[in-house]
Amino acid sequence: MENYPIFVRLKKQPCLVVGAGPVALRKIRLLHSAGADITVVAPEICEDLRAEMSGRVDFVERGFIDSDIDGYRLITAATNIPAVNRRVSRLAQSKNIPVNVVDSPELCSFITPSIIDRSPVLIAISTGGGAPVLARLLRGKIESIIPASYGHLARAMASFRDALKIKLADERERRIFWDKIVQGSIGELFFSGRNEEGTKELRSAVEKISSEINFSGRVALIGAGPGDPDLLTFKAVRLMQEADVVLYDRLVSEEILNLSRRDADRIYVGKKRADHAVPQNQINQLLVDLAKEGKNVVRLKGGDPYIFGRGGEEIELLAENGVSFQIVPGVTAASGCATYAGIPLTHRDHAQSCLFVTGHLKDGTVNLDWKLLATPNQTVVIYMGLLGLPTICRKLIAYGASEHLPIALVQQGTTKNQKVFTGTLGTMEQVIKGQKVQAPTLIIIGSVVSLQKKLRWFNANQ
Repeated sequence: MENYPIFVRLKKQPCLVVGAGPVALRKIRLLHSAGADITVVAPEICEDLRAEMSGRVDFVERGFIDSDIDGYRLITAATNIPAVNRRVSRLAQSKNIPVNVVDSPELCSFITPSIIDRSPVLIAISTGGGAPVLARLLRGKIESIIPASYGHLARAMASFRDALKIKLADERERRIFWDKIVQGSIGELFFSGRNEEGTKELRSAVEKISSEINFSGRVALIGAGPGDPDLLTFKAVRLMQEADVVLYDRLVSEEILNLSRRDADRIYVGKKRADHAVPQNQINQLLVDLAKEGKNVVRLKGGDPYIFGRGGEEIELLAENGVSFQIVPGVTAASGCATYAGIPLTHRDHAQSCLFVTGHLKDGTVNLDWKLLATPNQTVVIYMGLLGLPTICRKLIAYGASEHLPIALVQQGTTKNQKVFTGTLGTMEQVIKGQKVQAPTLIIIGSVVSLQKKLRWFNANQ
């Protein structure tokens, strides 16, 4: 993180703008909306600025001099003379006054972001000053999904904040209360524009609440997908933002974890061959215990939780203990990795069915229905089969599959470290020999693999 995001209160604070053209006008409008006391220094004031801001700002119609920076809380340089902008920046920074130089991020001590204003809700987007057009595009996307009603709800919540503190002394219980308000029927009243009705219902909810209220927790079992954070569902991200605790697997990336609430507790419960950080039965019990403590728990699992993810085992114990839970499907590795590798799992000319199997059992052996897997005109996807790959190839040939049948090994699919190795059942062992293949991997077997070079589109390190 190159820039630390911060919101500055400028109401009635003296702010200086050097320059008085159209660009300066845009900055002055923002400062004025924040309630700043603005002084503009420039030899000439553009007509639009004078007409719009006359009586709202103080104009000093002359060139900038060094002493102009004294006594200001914040300074903006927006002239069309680079030497003046550099001088303003140097003088301001020598006195530790925050300064922004328009279109010159290297001269700035702070950067003005693109802003989504749903006051008192403010969302700022920054690209470090290097790509303002991208920041504006992102702002447009976010504005389209955040209606003005969020501001009305935020003001109503603020007005009852002190009253709720008297009712509920515990910060966690207050957070749970607000979660229920925002995501429940009261929040929906505000989102549909019924602000007065929403405020009335919110007042009633605060007045009726008791410090002895039962704040039961819940568990969300979420499929984190094969690696690319963009493959998460909207629902997954929303629930991650509501979680008090996140239990995550080895295959869940840092980028995905960072989408969870910043102050949520993170507990690593990952597994790899012969190395289980936390045994499965302890994970199951931990989910129950945390929920009964009143916490909202997210269990993040790579891929889809119900496809070789032991999701069923974890949910069984929750159901037996009466814990509220929900399942959020994820993009399973077979679909995600095959797609990013350029391999369709089914194709009218190649495969009319697809099988998902796991490459090792609990005892670590490869013991599959080889006759079924060797059936022609299908695609076979094998999870966790890297160590067993030589055995897999030999067994399929022994049970009737052609040694020329195409096969692909996808390493860390959908991520920046993705690599795709292709060959045949007869050559694959030699193809990956000495390649230092890194888990997780996925094996795809079938004539659909012959389309990979033609259909590949994701070019991570290839």
